[in-house]
Amino acid sequence: MKQTVHFQDFEHAFEQIRPDNFTSDGLMCLFEYLEECEKDTGEEYELDVIALCCDFSEDSWQSIAEAYSIEYDENENDDEGQEKVKEYLINQGVFVGEVSGGFVYRQH
Repeated sequence: MKQTVHFQDFEHAFEQIRPDNFTSDGLMCLFEYLEECEKDTGEEYELDVIALCCDFSEDSWQSIAEAYSIEYDENENDDEGQEKVKEYLINQGVFVGEVSGGFVYRQH
């Protein structure tokens, strides 16, 4: 038996189990990404908050650059550094979306 999950259900599940993993904007970005993946593949996702938190993350571009050793010139402005991180995530095939202050991405 499957149940349709709306964004409010999705957000509530995260609030109950992992309230600090994503911002509301990050959850909306992830929800829309997962819905699009379901449409593209024809496979339904099971709402497993723990598994989603293991597979996906939301972080600032600076933290992502540090975690994945993405080099950027500290003399560049933030927009240039952020663009380098976005390009890296896209090239790695892990980019989910952009939110204020950072990105949602599939961890690798």
